[in-house]
Formats: sequence, structure tokens, C-alpha cells
Amino acid sequence: MDLQHYLLENGRYKNLSLIAYQIVEGFISGMHKSPFHGFSSEFSEHKIYNTGESTKNIDWKLYARTEKLYTKQYEEETNMRCHIIIDNSPSMHYPQKPKSVTDNKIGYAVLGAAVLMQLLKKQRDAAGLSVFSENYDYYAPEKGSDRHYRMLYNQLEQLTEKPYTSKKTNISKFLHQIAENVHKRSMIVLFTDFFQMEDDKELFDALEHLKYNNHKVVVFHIYDREKEFYFEFSDAPKKFVDIETGETVQAYAENVQELYQEKVREYFNNIKLTCSKYKIKYIPIAIQDSFENIITSYLIEKQQFR
Repeated sequence: MDLQHYLLENGRYKNLSLIAYQIVEGFISGMHKSPFHGFSSEFSEHKIYNTGESTKNIDWKLYARTEKLYTKQYEEETNMRCHIIIDNSPSMHYPQKPKSVTDNKIGYAVLGAAVLMQLLKKQRDAAGLSVFSENYDYYAPEKGSDRHYRMLYNQLEQLTEKPYTSKKTNISKFLHQIAENVHKRSMIVLFTDFFQMEDDKELFDALEHLKYNNHKVVVFHIYDREKEFYFEFSDAPKKFVDIETGETVQAYAENVQELYQEKVREYFNNIKLTCSKYKIKYIPIAIQDSFENIITSYLIEKQQFR
């Protein structure tokens, strides 16, 4: 069934959990064709019975079909906690009038987070969620119940429905607050475009704080490859508006494109090097990229987290 069938034309999600389910199932079904086929065991709701274990959880119906002994895994067998953070600042709502939901950064980040939640739910792990803009808008601790996941999906759906504000966002301030809220060892995943008003040191001090209590931090740097990285605009004169400050610059894109690309590459590389210094996993993801990049990155990091 076509993913686009579930995307509303007015830039909102309809049944986000179903879209995420479709993406994850498509990824799993294609595992045997990819170098990530070894992760297929991650998604089993059963595990092979080992001699000496209790026999009370053996799935005898499955034994009748396969003649192999498997034990059922239950909800309480939570292996990992993951806290997902979404930067909902004004710059994340670029482009402002997307053709479809995933054609802007917030829509892509929301679906990326929903896909991770689907993986977590399928693997019987616990998920938490934080959202910030000019305020710390939402916080939910890590839990694994179906009711909790429905609540998180509902919160994510609302992010694409609310208009962005024109106020500045202090990313560092909220990352410090989130670090104080996540008490038990977790994988912390941040979706952000790294357009912050504070200096880089403040930001990376906050990211380092997220590693407190031996957390693992993974950052997905969301950007528009065509506009924000390559600066591809028509030859006509343009007025560029800073979404967060309202400042404007008038320019011909082709006159500044080369210098712009040089500065952007320098900025991306600086983020990458600094994240490496702090032992934070940095993953740049363009909104034009497949969600498979998010899934495989998450699975690799989870294997190293255990």
C-alpha cells in the first residue's frame, strides 16, 4: 500500500503509527537483501529455548508447526530505554509550505521519531519523548505500554498541525533540562537542524550533559539538501528571511552560492568533529533521504549500547 495514501495534502499526518508500521515492515521484509540481514533476530517475538530454562513460556503451537522449541517474550522483558527529543523551533518548519508532510524538516523528524518508536515497540523496549520550541513543550518518561505509545504518537501528530512561532529558541537550555529528567541509563536520540542562537560551546556542553548517567547520545542532523546545503535557488533576486529572528537579506543566489556551500561544509564538519570529541554519534540526514538511514543507524547504535 502506497505510503503517500496516508499523507494529507494540507501538511498533516493521518494515522502516523500506521505509516511508521509500514516503513518498518518494509525494511524488515527487505533485510535478507541488505547487509543488515543480521538484525532480523531483533524483531522476533520469540527466542530459541535453551536447555535448563523454564518450560512454562514455551510456545507449543509454534513447536507443532516448526518442531523447534521457542519461548515467548513478554511486555515486561524490556531490554532498553530510549528517550527521543524533537527540536520544534521555527527553523525546523522550513520549508513553510511543503508539498507533502515529509518535505519539511519537522515533518521528516516527526516521522523519523515515529519509525523509531515503532522499532522500540516491536522490540518491547521503552520510549520517552521530549519536545521543545521557545518552551519545554512536552515531556513523557520512558514506558513500554501500548497506551503510552498511543499517547506519544498522538503528541507527534500534533507537531505538524501547530503553526510555528517567530520566537528564538535556546536549545542548550532545554537539553540541560531534559538531561535532568532522564534518570535511568538510556539511549537519547535528538532530531535537530542545529540552527541555534547560542555559541557552539554552550550547545556541546548541553549535549555532553545528556551523556550524564552513562547515556548514549545519537544526533540526527536534519537538513534540506537542495536549499540549505547546496543553496539551489532560481536566478531571480530573492529576499531571504531568518525564520527565527525575522532578519532579511536580499541577494542573487548564484552570486553567493559558492561561498555559502564552503561555509556550510565547514559548519557541518565542525559539528561532526565536535560530536566525535564528545563521543556523540552524529548522523546528518537530509529530508530527501530514505528512512532506512535512520533505522539502520539506530540498530547499529543499539547493538553497541548493550
